Amino acid sequence: MSDLLIECRGLYKSYGLRPALRGVDLEVGPGRIVGLLGPNGSGKTTLIKLLCGLLQPTTGTLEVDGSAIGPYTKAVVSYLPDRMYFADWMRATDLFDLFRDFYGDFEYEKAIDMCRSLGVEPRDRLKAMSKGTKEKVQLVLVMARSAKLYLLDEPIAGVDPAARDFILRTILTNYNEEGTVLISTHLISDVERVLDEAVFLKEGKIMLHETVDAIREKEGRSVDALFREIFRAGPMEGGAF
Repeated sequence: MSDLLIECRGLYKSYGLRPALRGVDLEVGPGRIVGLLGPNGSGKTTLIKLLCGLLQPTTGTLEVDGSAIGPYTKAVVSYLPDRMYFADWMRATDLFDLFRDFYGDFEYEKAIDMCRSLGVEPRDRLKAMSKGTKEKVQLVLVMARSAKLYLLDEPIAGVDPAARDFILRTILTNYNEEGTVLISTHLISDVERVLDEAVFLKEGKIMLHETVDAIREKEGRSVDALFREIFRAGPMEGGAF
């Protein structure tokens, strides 16, 4: 519907008197892999939840694929939260049935194939799975959709380096290439090689939005090195959002 998949204008979000986002202006086009980069408490999860429609902005506007957040945008967004939210009695196949009924772009056979490649038995109940295996199931649910926008909140946090590579490879080989992937993380060195663009978020404000190639060309260093310089000074305000 639009040349932009994400468009935010003057976006503010406060929790009581505590600001989480402060005047965010952001444009992201299709076919991109974008890192939403910042330390804990910078507002990454708040922005993702606003794009999903799980939160409402205090002021400002945001659109996904040219539409205000609503039924259409929720149908084209595939969201990976930072925690599991399914009942333990369910099997992975139960979840696949649920997603197939709920989302027209969910590919059941692709989900089964992804389980095989990830070493997951889809007929097992979640309560019999390790924490890591449950996270793989949740990743399968998100990446088996042919979505326009994938919102991945800290997909590699809390896992070992080998597992991080595996997760990133799974994302890269399964997303809809006409869509855009927004990856929220503070583990810059692990994701930098897969990114087209980087958005630096600090204390609810965008400090930088640039292509990764331009950052390397202008700064003469990696995204990770620039990130460390920008965020090394001073404690963050407030808690994690």
